[in-house]
Amino acid sequence: MTRHRPPGVFRRTASAAAAGALALAGLIALPAAAAHADTTAKGDVIANLWEWNWDSIASECTNVLGPAGYGAVQVAPPSESLEQSSYYWWDVYQPYSYTLNSRFGTASQFASMITACHNAGVKVYTDAVINHTAAQTGTGYDGTTITNKYDTPDWDPGDYHTSADCPTSDLTIQDYSNLTQVQNCELLGLPDLKTSSDNVRSGLAAFLNKQIALGVDGFRVDSAKHIPATDMAAIVAELDTTTSGAAPYVFDEVYPGSTPQPSDYYGSGDVLDFTYASKMKSAFEGNVSDLSSLESSGILPAANSVSFVTNHDTERNGLHMSYKDGDAYKLANLFELAYKWSTPTIYSSWQWTQSDQAPPNSSGFVTDTDCSGSWNCLDRDTAVVGMVAWHNAAGSAAVSDWSTKSSSVIGFGRSGAGFFAVNNGSSSATYTFATGMADGTYSNVIDGGASTVTVSGGNASITIPAKDAVAFYNSSYTCTVGCDDSGGGSTSTVTATFNEYASTTSGTNVYVVGSIDALGSWDTSKAIQLSSSGYPIWSGAVSVPINTSFTYKFVKKDSSGNVTWESNANRSATTTTSAINLNNSWNVADASATDVTFNEYATTDWGTNVYVVGSIASLGSWNTSDAIPLSSESYPTWSRLVIAPKSTAFTYKYVKKDSSGNVTWESGTNRSYTTGTSSGYSTSDTWR
Repeated sequence: MTRHRPPGVFRRTASAAAAGALALAGLIALPAAAAHADTTAKGDVIANLWEWNWDSIASECTNVLGPAGYGAVQVAPPSESLEQSSYYWWDVYQPYSYTLNSRFGTASQFASMITACHNAGVKVYTDAVINHTAAQTGTGYDGTTITNKYDTPDWDPGDYHTSADCPTSDLTIQDYSNLTQVQNCELLGLPDLKTSSDNVRSGLAAFLNKQIALGVDGFRVDSAKHIPATDMAAIVAELDTTTSGAAPYVFDEVYPGSTPQPSDYYGSGDVLDFTYASKMKSAFEGNVSDLSSLESSGILPAANSVSFVTNHDTERNGLHMSYKDGDAYKLANLFELAYKWSTPTIYSSWQWTQSDQAPPNSSGFVTDTDCSGSWNCLDRDTAVVGMVAWHNAAGSAAVSDWSTKSSSVIGFGRSGAGFFAVNNGSSSATYTFATGMADGTYSNVIDGGASTVTVSGGNASITIPAKDAVAFYNSSYTCTVGCDDSGGGSTSTVTATFNEYASTTSGTNVYVVGSIDALGSWDTSKAIQLSSSGYPIWSGAVSVPINTSFTYKFVKKDSSGNVTWESNANRSATTTTSAINLNNSWNVADASATDVTFNEYATTDWGTNVYVVGSIASLGSWNTSDAIPLSSESYPTWSRLVIAPKSTAFTYKYVKKDSSGNVTWESGTNRSYTTGTSSGYSTSDTWR
């Protein structure tokens, strides 16, 4: 399920009264069915090209995925979706109609993409949004207008769950441990389709079968945990065979929670393994030696799951790693390809600084992927491409010859079919490994075959650079695609995200400048401008060298170019090999600063957000225009970490602002808090 919460929750304003007949909106003329996919010579690796447009995916299948040996490509939801003014990425999880003209291209381009991928030997899996329709009324990317969220071109009010099925007053999920609410109420205000209805099941199956007729080979089912397992199985049972004559491959998104459980869905397909990704984060941010017990660590059974290192939700909410974690992130993906377990996925998408941020676009329509620009194309990284070939060659061979050399260095083989060693440490490491491989000289797939490893008596002395790996499976491997390509990432930098609370006047912007080249070397003309999209918090992500100490400061520049420096001493930071977040407040020196995380339980209407404002400058000095916007990631709890002075008493209150900027104060007296001399303070409040 896409767990991201768009700003605000739309409360039900229309009643679902009379049952309506399903009317699948006018089907458009489409090209003839695509060629059959032939993946018999390929592996099972899925490239998740998230929110790439159709033309770019077609090109990637032809030039990268097919030659590299990927088995399939996972693509974004192809249906028409909400188009709103900020063009946020989550628009596509609010379906407007089941036409196939979307922000990623036309129905014709979608069909052509499938053909191109099949011609390259790559199957196509689409993201199926079938639990709900759009919570927000407006206009879609194909021009569909919706004025009542329970009345769409495909569905009538009687096709949704109503108060007869959902026990909450506003029809939204309030208790995620309550199975009835999770599956019969509205997720974040998204109208919940009544999938127990034969009419709804047939309509959803018709939508998916329309894609199958064009050549789609399977589906990643969004929000599957919000669809009862029996309903999910019934929908899958109505699906046609694919154009290759096989049953469509289905894998369900069952986001972690107390209920339902992933095993409930094994009858309708495989399940995405969030625990696997969490174990990758834990190991590659800690000790990779812990991976020796991976199989008994609580991950899902290999036969019933799809593994991943990150996805579009979890890279943004911090649950899992992201490209911002630099080499550690890439190494986790290499391990996933090396270790024999479930179907692996490799995620490639765009770089971002704000969690809601739109993909690169023109008036909302996603532009072509540029892997040397703002996209992170891990699928074509030299090491990843090499490990896809390695993974395919190792096939079903069992893991063998496991060796733990240190907390940062491990190695293992695949019963003589290949050997893999990884060094997650900050300095190079040399060890002798028992490889299980036949004697000979082998090409290292990690660097595209530029270096070799010699095995003698089954053993090999291997030097693994810092934050790197060595892997080999035959003597003649040469890189075919992605050679000398880092996929848009960097092997020597990590992302530092700067968040600075600073109120400004119109025309004045906030910048960060510092002692390293990436921060302008103290030259304010080269300072990095921060984004004001979360005003009064200014944010920006900068690629900085790993294992480096630097100093920095924030400045303001007005429309005339006049520069105002913070008055406090220079700030300092040190990078390792993982991404860092630097939270600061204007003129609050690091030595005298602490942090307070404000947590407020508050339900809202769609488009309404919650803020905290208070008596100190860090909280806007009671000016609601400078109030701190709280994150709705854990809705209905709104949270944000705020930098405040140590040993300081202050008062504060929460407010709500709607899309027109109208402010509603919570009732009651001002709240009060006093910081001490340590850190990690927090509040737990409820709207009143």
